[in-house]
Amino acid sequence: MDTCADTADAVTKTTAPAWGAVFAMTLGVFGLITAEFLPASLLTPMALTLGVTEGMAGQTVTATAVVALFTSLVISVVTRNTDRRLVLLAFSVLLIGSNLLVAYAPNLTVMLLGRVLLGVAIGGFWTMSAATAMRLVPEAMVPRALSIIFSGVSVATVAAAPLGSYFGHLIGWRNVFLIATAIGVFALVWQWFTLPRMPSNGAARMGTLLKVMKRPAMRTGMLAVILVFTGHFAFFTYLRPFLETVTGVGVNGLSAMLLGFGIANFVGTSLAGFLLERNLRLMLLLMPLAMGAMALVLVTLGRAPVADAVLVSLWGMAFGCVPVAWTTWITRTVPDEAESGGGLIVAAVQLAITLGAAVGGVIFDASGATGVFVASAVVLLVAAATISMRLPAVAALPSGASAAPGLH
Repeated sequence: MDTCADTADAVTKTTAPAWGAVFAMTLGVFGLITAEFLPASLLTPMALTLGVTEGMAGQTVTATAVVALFTSLVISVVTRNTDRRLVLLAFSVLLIGSNLLVAYAPNLTVMLLGRVLLGVAIGGFWTMSAATAMRLVPEAMVPRALSIIFSGVSVATVAAAPLGSYFGHLIGWRNVFLIATAIGVFALVWQWFTLPRMPSNGAARMGTLLKVMKRPAMRTGMLAVILVFTGHFAFFTYLRPFLETVTGVGVNGLSAMLLGFGIANFVGTSLAGFLLERNLRLMLLLMPLAMGAMALVLVTLGRAPVADAVLVSLWGMAFGCVPVAWTTWITRTVPDEAESGGGLIVAAVQLAITLGAAVGGVIFDASGATGVFVASAVVLLVAAATISMRLPAVAALPSGASAAPGLH
């Protein structure tokens, strides 16, 4: 069976980029990531209201991550006969339902149920993001569309924690989640009017994941993704203790550096689309190489607040390109199975987040934040070597705005 042909027959035929739908998805992902990060800034009042410990309340974050990992692997199969427009709208409905359950939760059990719904929406959305971008814009514009969608993540990363904490103090944590609900409603309405019909080809099976994973390029790509994201999250998880104990900055300096990281991350994400349209493989290689080098320079410099602030911001900018680059790589490496490939990459990232935090914690206890940064650098440089020596070349994007697979 010619899967590419089946996919082509199933997709709405259009050559005009649906930028309205792309921006609607961006608002949706902003709502999803904001909801995911809010408990981090509202944990204490949430625990106090529900009568549980902060550690128990923290399981709301764990529940979301675990469900997102599982969802990323099965969502394409479960929804294989459903129009992708309806599936994406359903994720926004789940976002709204999750925030409402959390906002009105009388106990921890109801709150965890709400966070489970959010995990389904997050895992499902990321799995389908690459395949959806391929169906909304011409092939040459896919990196740009993905950079716009991922900019919603960057904005949420910068804004969710500080704004959640600020408004939680003013109006209470439950009302903060009601504001997040309103964002979800706005996203749902916008998506309803802009997302085109995108019929599924109904071909996804659990065996499809295994078949896609067995492709040589996917195996190498997943290994590289695990290495890159493990290196990054080991660095990012223990960035604060490094800046406090090695760089020697106070609370104000720390806040300024983290804000600089977030803003630079947004800039990097925004620029990623234009850079990736020119040379995807070079970007895949340069980002971990630059991040690994910066980690080593940070360790070498020691107490140098200004230089460290610049390097932390440059790291944020470099990492801003990474998710966009690997999602774009999926659209070119497995265009016939972009949803299954996307699910595998999402699962690899979730595993890398766990490894980065867990292994980083062991190293931190043994040799402090400096040891974590050195280990992070080593992992990132191994990732760059893996990409350079083992990752196959990917097809170049056309210079014109030809349609994506299935949009001809």
